[in-house]
Amino acid sequence: MNLFSLEGKTAFVTGAGSGIGQRIALGLAEAGASVGCFDLPSSKGLAGTVDRIKGLGRGAIALTGDVTQAADLQRAVDGVERGLGPLSVAVNCAGIANAAPAEAMPLEQWQRMLDINLTGIFLSCQAEARVMLPRKAGSIVNIASMSGVIVNRGLLQAHYNTSKAGVIHLSKSLAMEWSDRGVRVNSISPGYTATPMNVRPEVAEQVKRFEADTPLGRMATVDELVGPAIFLSSPAASFCTGVDLIVDGGFVCW
Repeated sequence: MNLFSLEGKTAFVTGAGSGIGQRIALGLAEAGASVGCFDLPSSKGLAGTVDRIKGLGRGAIALTGDVTQAADLQRAVDGVERGLGPLSVAVNCAGIANAAPAEAMPLEQWQRMLDINLTGIFLSCQAEARVMLPRKAGSIVNIASMSGVIVNRGLLQAHYNTSKAGVIHLSKSLAMEWSDRGVRVNSISPGYTATPMNVRPEVAEQVKRFEADTPLGRMATVDELVGPAIFLSSPAASFCTGVDLIVDGGFVCW
């Protein structure tokens, strides 16, 4: 259906070197978009993402930088526009996760989480909107987490949960600020997902608990985040802005 087509669109994805970001970058290409793929210079998977997109017959370029640096993001967006065309779709996936008891958490750990997961999303949206707003057209999707809505049992992640709650409300705030200027802003809140971080042997017992607490009885695959991202980026969601789409296998219902 043409409703879900991104044919002829130019997209930009942060965190495109691994996990959810990598799979969404590929998914946008599968839906027809050319994709600018952004990650840290140290990313081992970024070149592979680009090669796989080109293998689909779509345009792709690799861009490196740090989402906490506004100049890096602006340079990357400018590079996408020069190399692939006018930016109309962005999915901001870059983020980190770790854990520590709140009463013992060093300020540096708290601040780094907020800098990457929240300020990094803001700076990404800012760079993307600067080229979308003058054209009065564009879709931005931010990857939040169900941890922005609930507190995960047994995980000591006050900083992570706070950052993701911030992403959800930031997305709503930007959606309202830009609603009459042609740019839609939405967020996706994944539940437990089988990314490389969650399939390591040392977390196998923890994963069993995650799956037992999820009504559908398993974690999501990264493939299952592609459809929601395409939907919110496509004409099918033309009347959706300020939405937080929870993709969690029913977890928050319990």
